[in-house]
Amino acid sequence: MIDSRTAPYAALILRVALGLLFLAHVSLKIFVFTPAGTAGFFASLGLPGWLAYVTIVWELAGAVTLIVGIWPRLAAIAVIPILLGAIFTVHGAAGFFFNNPNGGWEFPGFWIIGLIVLALTGDGALALRPTPSRK
Repeated sequence: MIDSRTAPYAALILRVALGLLFLAHVSLKIFVFTPAGTAGFFASLGLPGWLAYVTIVWELAGAVTLIVGIWPRLAAIAVIPILLGAIFTVHGAAGFFFNNPNGGWEFPGFWIIGLIVLALTGDGALALRPTPSRK
């Protein structure tokens, strides 16, 4: 049974936590690795360097839309490809456990599951632009 009184707050907590994770990761790319350094890392993986800038913007937009609740269900689905890209280009080859060198895929995999749960659960409380409910 789903408690309709508390479920919107659970979705809010999940939405904000997922958004903060993206905000932390995009901050790392901007302030620690720098955008140019991130582009160099992408190039070292055989990806086009410009894709790093797209990823930075995508992560930042995803973080903000999740945190403030602008189409959060759509935002949750839209940022999943970033994590799939991280799994298939960096973390997947390192194995399952995230404490392996280059980090395993368990953390981004679980992050994807959280995003899917949010997309299925709904926008949550205090969303600025909630998705209309279907009745």
